[in-house]
Amino acid sequence: MSPTRPQSGVGGQAYEAILVRPSETLVAVDFDGTLAPITDDPEQAYADPVAVAALGRLGALVGQVVVITGRPARTAVRLGGFDRVQGLDRLVVLGQYGVERWDAATGEYVLPPEPEAITTVREELPGLLADLGLDRVRIENKGRAIGVHTRELRDPAALRRLEGPIRDLAERHGLHVEPGKSVLEIRAPGIDKGDALRRIVVEVGARQVVFAGDDLGDLPAFRAVEQLRTEGVDGLLICSASHEEDALTEISDLVLDGPAGVAEWLSALAARLERDRPASDGPAGN
Repeated sequence: MSPTRPQSGVGGQAYEAILVRPSETLVAVDFDGTLAPITDDPEQAYADPVAVAALGRLGALVGQVVVITGRPARTAVRLGGFDRVQGLDRLVVLGQYGVERWDAATGEYVLPPEPEAITTVREELPGLLADLGLDRVRIENKGRAIGVHTRELRDPAALRRLEGPIRDLAERHGLHVEPGKSVLEIRAPGIDKGDALRRIVVEVGARQVVFAGDDLGDLPAFRAVEQLRTEGVDGLLICSASHEEDALTEISDLVLDGPAGVAEWLSALAARLERDRPASDGPAGN
């Protein structure tokens, strides 16, 4: 059984505030490694159905549920099945680190055009990989970003040989490299998960915010929560831990055992809020 109440002081304070004022709470979660397990084939990284069901329960209890991911919004909706889950009728999915958006309430996507530099890099990348003798590396086309998946290399020396040239290629075209779990993601600089989280917190007027993530791409969101705490917003930081990445464990209020642990915690929070609902401030939106 995963722990439910955070041990840290500020995290515990945020947890208690969520129980008292659920309708003023924003629950934000990353996708890969948090809702969905990391897989060799990113197209098979489906969200844990227990976690998605728990988000559906929370959708009727808290002020807002949002998924913030580096994935394209359409991909996250498809792999999460979010458009088919009761309770997620107000869900917001912020894709490509917040550049894209899907609103369940309208079913509408906001999808800005792909940067020209991404198109150019996508055309150059296969030749670069072939020159390095790494032409079997998996390339994922994310539209506004390119994922270069290194899990299949299983060779630290090959990975080191790849990282420098990938960064040089990205920088030559004014792009940024975002490292993740066995992936180097090339994308345009600018908005990150921290920016996306702050915007949605302001949009819904949240007084408490939960953010759950698993790797380096989630660090900006963690920093945003830390800053929001200084501005009067209670924040609870959750790490979906794995043996591949520990960058978030020391700065988290609660460390859970991967997507299964996150699913268990979300379910426990939903159960607690359902149990306490008559004594709380009522259903979300009241």
